[in-house]
Amino acid sequence: MSVMIREKHQVVVLVRPGLLPMELGIVHRLFGQAVSSSGEPLYDVVTCTPWPGVVPTDTDFTVNVANGPEALESADTVVVPAAQEDYEPQERGRISTEVEQALARVPRRARVASICTGSFVLAAAGLLTGRRATTHWKSCDEFRALYPEIEVDADVLYTDDRGVLTSAGVASGIDLCLHMIRTDHGAEVANRVARGTVVPPHREGGQAQYIDRPVTPPEQCSTGPAREYALRNLERPLKLDELADRASMSVRTFNRRFRQEAGLTPMQWIIQQRVDRARRLLERTDLPVDRIAADAGFGTGTALRQHFHAALGVSPRAYRCTFRGAAG
Repeated sequence: MSVMIREKHQVVVLVRPGLLPMELGIVHRLFGQAVSSSGEPLYDVVTCTPWPGVVPTDTDFTVNVANGPEALESADTVVVPAAQEDYEPQERGRISTEVEQALARVPRRARVASICTGSFVLAAAGLLTGRRATTHWKSCDEFRALYPEIEVDADVLYTDDRGVLTSAGVASGIDLCLHMIRTDHGAEVANRVARGTVVPPHREGGQAQYIDRPVTPPEQCSTGPAREYALRNLERPLKLDELADRASMSVRTFNRRFRQEAGLTPMQWIIQQRVDRARRLLERTDLPVDRIAADAGFGTGTALRQHFHAALGVSPRAYRCTFRGAAG
């Protein structure tokens, strides 16, 4: 679902009691830093709540929100952060009447996003039905059980499915906001915002790297040297025995250790890194797809297109058009 970008895009944050203040701050900070080449702000960011006034947070301070739900009626983008109630045991369709009525005010053309477990609100309101979504990895099993009609992807930092977006944890709200800015105004604007916030424009991998796993004892060999070698040689064919040798392990041990440390098989991880390299080349260069395929280690444009679509759901050409903005 495409979003009509007016001269100044209206972002409205819908907060609830028990708000996580960091998530509110992320939205204001990132969208507030997005400016045009002439320095003009590209977004207006407004906070609203179904209960205007003092809103309790999950900390020892409150937030005073003057705007009621009517602010949602002029929104181009709506962001729903998490609240403390989302971390309690959930029931299907649990949403207050006031929040449900507030979301009913959102224009049909508007983009809607959630941060962390704010996805439970979008799910309860029926906004994620038939869509791909994510939430914090600790809540993914519960989310999947409550809403089997939603395609839950527990491994990604964020999802974007036809104008409804979700992010994994608190910090992946940063990734989500940068993605929306990049979609609206291209990589150059998003990269400036990322530099101003001192965060990477893209983070490698998904939630798998943050899920609790047994820590490899220091006396055991690490797969780190093999990964460093692979990253330096992504354009070359990389064989499993070659990588295992770099880590001074048997192939069987290397496979097992790699999954423990990276959350992926070696070949899955290599494909992920190759897709990331292709993404960067598509954003930053005018190289043809076949050349990017060779530089990223896919060999042929056909192989790149297949893996790229499997990972991101779009073609390399569509990705370049989206993330390089009008200039691309």
